[in-house]
Amino acid sequence: MITIQAKKHDNFSVEFKFGFVGNSEANKEEFAVNTWIFLPNSLDITPQTYGKDQFYRDIKSNVRLITPVYLMRELSDAGSLPFVSLRNAFESVAKNPTVAAIDNYENQIKMFAAIFKSSLRNHSVHIKNSSSNSDVAYLSADFAVEARKILEEYRKLYQIINVHTVSPEVRNHYHFGDEMMSHIVDVQTLRILKRIDQEPDAQLADAREQLVELMRAEDGYKKSMGYQTLNSNDAESNRQLVFRYGMLKKYVESELYIRLNKKRDSFAIEQIYYSLAAGLAMIFATAVAWFAQLKYGNITGPLFVVLVVSYMLKDRIKDLMRYYFAHQLGNKYFDHKAHIKIQERGVGVIKEAVDFISERKTPREVLDLRSRSSLMETENKIFEEKILLYRKRIVIDNEAMKADNQYPLNGINEILRFHIHRFTQKMDNPVVPVDTLDSEGRVVPVRVQKIYYINMVMQLCYGGKNDYRRFRIVMAQDGIIDVEQM
Repeated sequence: MITIQAKKHDNFSVEFKFGFVGNSEANKEEFAVNTWIFLPNSLDITPQTYGKDQFYRDIKSNVRLITPVYLMRELSDAGSLPFVSLRNAFESVAKNPTVAAIDNYENQIKMFAAIFKSSLRNHSVHIKNSSSNSDVAYLSADFAVEARKILEEYRKLYQIINVHTVSPEVRNHYHFGDEMMSHIVDVQTLRILKRIDQEPDAQLADAREQLVELMRAEDGYKKSMGYQTLNSNDAESNRQLVFRYGMLKKYVESELYIRLNKKRDSFAIEQIYYSLAAGLAMIFATAVAWFAQLKYGNITGPLFVVLVVSYMLKDRIKDLMRYYFAHQLGNKYFDHKAHIKIQERGVGVIKEAVDFISERKTPREVLDLRSRSSLMETENKIFEEKILLYRKRIVIDNEAMKADNQYPLNGINEILRFHIHRFTQKMDNPVVPVDTLDSEGRVVPVRVQKIYYINMVMQLCYGGKNDYRRFRIVMAQDGIIDVEQM
C-alpha cells in the first residue's frame, strides 16, 4: 500500500509525505511512484533552461522508518513494550555504563519519544475529525489523563539513572527526551483546544479545563527543570526556543531517519553504450577510407577530401549515437540509486530519474486526470505545456528490516519537499491592476492577484495495481497560495 499526503510547507516549497507499507508475509516488495508535472509554457521551464541537476537541487528527500503505532492508553501502561525496553536500558546503563549500554539507552529514549509524539498526534487528529461534541469531550479528557500518566511513568525512571555511575552527560539524554515530550504535549493540547473553541459547548467545558490544567502543570514543571518556555515579551529567547525545539525534534527522530548515499545508476552500462557509439563511428570512418583508397589509389586529392569529410562525419555520428543511447538509457534506467540501511544492514533500494517528455508519450489516463479546460486546450495547441516526469522505484526487504528489531516495522516514510522558487523567476508581478467602472461611472483600478497553476498527477504502483492522485499548486510570484487535491 502507498499512502500520500500533500501540504504547503512554506512560501516556496510543497511537502509530500509518502508511506510505503508492505505486506508482512512477503520477503521483498516493490513500489513505484511516477509523477507527471505539468508546467505552464509562460514559466519558460524547458530542457535548455532547467536541467536534471537543477531539479535534484530543488527536491529534498528524507526517508525514515514508519513509527510503531501505539494508542495512548497502551503507551501509558508501565508494562508495555516501549516502557519495558526503556526501563531495561536505564537499568543496564546504571549498572554498567559501557559504550553499548549508553548507545542502547539513548536509542530507547529517542524511540520512546518518537512513539509518544506519534501517539499524541494520532489522538489529536482523531479528535479534530470527530463531528460529535460528546466524542470530543470524552476523547479530550482521555487525552489529558493519558498524557499525564505517560509523563509521570517516564519521569519516575530518572531515579534509576540518578546514581554516581551515570555521568551528567549521559543523564542529559533523559532530559532531552523529557523536554521534547513536554513540548509535544503543549503542541497537541493547543490543537485540541482550537478544535474545542471552534464550537463552544457546555459539555466541552470540563474537558477544556482539564487540558488547560495539563498545560499549566507542564509550564510549571518546565520552569522548575530549567527548560525554556515561551515568553511573549522576549523575542530573542523565543528565537532560541524555536531553534532548540527544532534541534530536539531532529534528535528524537534521528533514531528513525535513514541516511541515503545517492550514486549514479547504470554508470557501467552507460559507458558500454558510449563505447559502442565510438566503435560504430570508427567503423564508418574506416570503411569510407578503405573504399576511397580502393577507388582513388594512394594519396590523391580526392582521397584526401574523402578522408577529411569522413573524419568530420565520424564525430557527428559518434555524438548522434551517444545522444540516441542516452535517450534509451533515460527510458529504461535511472539517474540515481541509493541503498536503504539500518545500522549498516541493507534493507532496500531507492532509484529515481527525471526527464522532460512530450504529451505524445504521456499515458491517456494521466492526460484525462490533468483535464484541461477548453481555454487551456487552445493555449496548449499554440504553446505546448511542458511535462516533467519524475520516476521513483523502491524495493524493501522485509526480512532484513525485521531482523534484530524489537519493534514491528511495517515500512518506510519518505518526506519529499519540492522547492519551486526557481519557477517564479519569469512570473509577472503578484498583483496586477485591472481597470473597471465604479458605481458612478468612473474608471478605477482594481488590484487583482496574478496566479499560476502547476498540475501534478501521480501514479502509485503496488502489488500489480495502479492508483492515481492529482494535485494542483496555486502560486504567484511571491509564493505558494494553496496546494489542492483534485
